[in-house]
Amino acid sequence: MAIKAVPVPGSVAALLAFVAGLIDACTVFALFGLFVAQVTGSFVLIGVQIVNADIVSVIRTLAIPVFFLGGFATVFIAELAGDSRRALCWTLFAEFALVTGFVLIGLLAPPFDHPNAPWALVASVLGVTAMGVQSALVRLLMRGVASTNVMTTNTTLVSIELAQWMIASRRLRRHPADGAALELKRQAKARFAGLWPVLAGFLLGAICGAVGFQLAHFWFLLLAVAILGGLLIWAFRHKPV
Repeated sequence: MAIKAVPVPGSVAALLAFVAGLIDACTVFALFGLFVAQVTGSFVLIGVQIVNADIVSVIRTLAIPVFFLGGFATVFIAELAGDSRRALCWTLFAEFALVTGFVLIGLLAPPFDHPNAPWALVASVLGVTAMGVQSALVRLLMRGVASTNVMTTNTTLVSIELAQWMIASRRLRRHPADGAALELKRQAKARFAGLWPVLAGFLLGAICGAVGFQLAHFWFLLLAVAILGGLLIWAFRHKPV
């Protein structure tokens, strides 16, 4: 069966972006500079690692395939769910379980003293997989929602929509009855309205994650678990249109 994306409130996308930013900032401190929410940095770090002849960081090498497998598995989970509502519930539960496992290891395991330490590797795999799941479920199941993990593309899109809005506004000042300009302005405004909460959510999450981890270490990540738990409850009650 075809997987059908459904409309969701903008607050859901903003909260997922907040979670991604929060976790990403925390893992930079906890996991020796690892970014789990997107893999662009992993491509770069692999190249730098080779050129500098650094000791190989296993998780930096594996981050790309692990993220890929997280997204790959999400498609099958959604397909097996049978309908959009169950697919949303199952995939959000998968992310919730992975993030919970990641946080529990951070709280209960011995302090990570090296990126290749066994518990550090397990925590890293769980974190990267969780973000791979999130990236895929947003793309698959949430209609018209921008990526909640990767802000490079979103920043580019915001700049484009703002420029389009300004161009349309200028044309309308000269020709108020210009239908094409009216439509361009309407579309740019609508797309911008969907993008800025995601950007703001990720940035706020990253700031909170960086500060919170310094103050409370892995305990602060319980906030991400709580948010995902709340989104899971919302998904169980949500009735797609």
